[in-house]
Amino acid sequence: MAVFLASKAAEISIKIHANKESRVYNIGEEVSFAVVVEKDGNLIDGLKVEYLLGREGINHYQKGERKLVNGKTLIVAKPLTIPGFLKCELNIEYEGKIYREIAVVGFSPDKILSTSVEPKDFMAFWKKELNGLEKIPLNPKLELLKDRSTASVNVYHVNFQNEAMGSKIYGILCLPKKEGKYPAVVRFPGAGIRPHWGNIELAEKGVITLAIGIHGIPVNMDSVVYSDLYKGALRKYPEFKLESKDDYYFKRVYLGSKRALDFIYTLAQFDGHTLAVTGVSQGGALSIVTAALDPRVKFVLAYCPALAELTGFIHNRAAGWPHLFNHANQHLAASKDYIKTAAYYDVVNFAKYVRASGYYSWGFNDEITPATSIYSMYNIIQGPKKIFIDPEVSHTVSALQAKNGNTWLEEMLKIR
Repeated sequence: MAVFLASKAAEISIKIHANKESRVYNIGEEVSFAVVVEKDGNLIDGLKVEYLLGREGINHYQKGERKLVNGKTLIVAKPLTIPGFLKCELNIEYEGKIYREIAVVGFSPDKILSTSVEPKDFMAFWKKELNGLEKIPLNPKLELLKDRSTASVNVYHVNFQNEAMGSKIYGILCLPKKEGKYPAVVRFPGAGIRPHWGNIELAEKGVITLAIGIHGIPVNMDSVVYSDLYKGALRKYPEFKLESKDDYYFKRVYLGSKRALDFIYTLAQFDGHTLAVTGVSQGGALSIVTAALDPRVKFVLAYCPALAELTGFIHNRAAGWPHLFNHANQHLAASKDYIKTAAYYDVVNFAKYVRASGYYSWGFNDEITPATSIYSMYNIIQGPKKIFIDPEVSHTVSALQAKNGNTWLEEMLKIR
């Protein structure tokens, strides 16, 4: 069965069919891409197709043009000779517009090794921070949101103390009303600044859910507030104070994620054992980090995790979001202090400490968290793990990924 990737553009449809449905090859194995171009369902003849082939995130090693014959052409790529991912990028000009599509294939991805080097004091650094965290009162506060609550679930806007006096974590707690003891799921947010609504649907099945924000601000304000912060005070927050491992922005975020677990343990309705973490992209990364730092996490559901292989570009490798050291950030790549700090926050260096059961899912066409960076992390996880790849997916979660992930999580929580 063919694997197709369709352009989102309405005028032109570009489909790329790799010669293996799985799009996973052995090193050196032949790979080709069959291209089909249509407009309004009709094959277009005679257009030129510009193609670029190369390892994802790295300079292209093959470039050329093909002319469409009856709307089709075939591109044969040089296979990779080392484990990694090859990207086929197509550009077609039609009536003054450029249409772009990609297809990414893997070569022995289970053998991809990370370029990240764990600092000798990596876990000592984090244990010290965690010890300091225990000395700070949690001081949780809950505000009932009557307009969001349902017949079976109370919804609260909550906050609790983070790693420094005055620094807080805010979130939305969904708590089953029926008396009893329940499992809990903490959801960490993707990148950006936004309000949160919580997972009422899962709570109605008998699960305590907590969705947190990471920026120390309430998560139930008007959306314009978050938009202004994203464009203003919190613009480029992943680069804030990168020169110091003690002051980097994500230090407060990683510790705050752990504090979310502490908050769950204050709830009388929690069963005291069954605890899962989940998230997409940045949220997937925080799920892995939190599981590495806190053995109370029993289950991890992570989609397209970010913050992995942070220094990849320095080693001629694709790196995960936030792409700190890519060609656009040469000023960061030129600093040894920035590079040193990144090692303490690279999800790759946390992954080896994860012992919780995990379900990990991503797509190959992801240019935000490239598959190379995710496999660098996934391949060294020691805990029980399952993987589900939806090859044609970019930086999102497909309906199939969500269905499979939710099914796995509910089975782990024993709520089916």
